[in-house]
Amino acid sequence: FKLPSDSFKYLGWCDIEEHGVRGNQLLCPRVREGPSEEELFFRKEEHTLKKRKPVTDTEKWEKRLQENWENCAELNLSFQDLGDLYQVENFKRILRRLIRVEKLWLVDNSLIDLSAIRLPRCRELNVNKNHFTSFKQLPKIPQIQHLSLAENNITTLSGISDFRHTPLESLILRRNPCEFQERYRQLVFSNLPNLKILDGIPKLPEDCSPPEVRFFYRMCTIL
Repeated sequence: FKLPSDSFKYLGWCDIEEHGVRGNQLLCPRVREGPSEEELFFRKEEHTLKKRKPVTDTEKWEKRLQENWENCAELNLSFQDLGDLYQVENFKRILRRLIRVEKLWLVDNSLIDLSAIRLPRCRELNVNKNHFTSFKQLPKIPQIQHLSLAENNITTLSGISDFRHTPLESLILRRNPCEFQERYRQLVFSNLPNLKILDGIPKLPEDCSPPEVRFFYRMCTIL
């Protein structure tokens, strides 16, 4: 049986009439856009799409003010089910407006590249269970203190030194291929000397020693 909310399942929160909620008042909004009319027709779900009235420029501006993402300080945009390109673009459009966000969760969104996004005040970022393959694909986060990248596909530590000049204290890289790199913890701490916790384990004395260097000497015998 269909739930009473079934007719609203493809609507964004700001498309539902008669409410006075603003974007920065939501803890976990649904920001992705629904399928196109053509796709709904092929799914035989055209009944879920209400007839849309022509939107004036004034209404567009009012909707933008209602979203109010610029004033969000803490936001959870996890599990957005971003299956189509137009959904990803709408998602990134909102990320670009998060100029004051300090804590942000983007778990399990199939994200690949956010390098064009800047989050100037973000102190805590959780992007677990996405598809990042490099530190270069992360957003610009100059004030980051706690970064969680568990269950991505980061194969090497290349680019990790970009966080050397940030106040990063805690980093989680569990279940990434780079975790199996030889002398993994020592390499991370040598690139990030101010880091205090890696994968939930505080910095240990043995983590401070430099990576092993092997010296080969040429020997000769004097007869």
